[in-house]
Amino acid sequence: MGDLGMLGFWLFIAVAVFSGIWSEVKEKEAKQETLRRVVESGRDVDAEVIDRILGEADARDTAREYRIGAYVLAGVAGGLLVFSMFLGIVSSDARWVLMGVSALVACISGGLYGASRYVARGQERV
Repeated sequence: MGDLGMLGFWLFIAVAVFSGIWSEVKEKEAKQETLRRVVESGRDVDAEVIDRILGEADARDTAREYRIGAYVLAGVAGGLLVFSMFLGIVSSDARWVLMGVSALVACISGGLYGASRYVARGQERV
């Protein structure tokens, strides 16, 4: 019975990954089709129009998204730390494991924040 549960879990993960990739491919195809129709209609197409149709994100948006991710993960790390204190009442080993997980999430948060600063600095140079 346990093997069937594991199989179901991994099938769910595979379907989720495949559907995400399929969705991105279809979205890109739709954008390219829109761009092709604009070019065929005879309208003037400059770089701004192409960027708007293809939805290219500029570095400012990317830096903002990284910063938001960093703040969310910082909150998650704090929540895990508090949870580890409550779990420590039951098992001190589990407390230390969860504190380690909290530290890992905090490091990822710091990395995202650093990436946001790096991307923003790169935008200032351009």
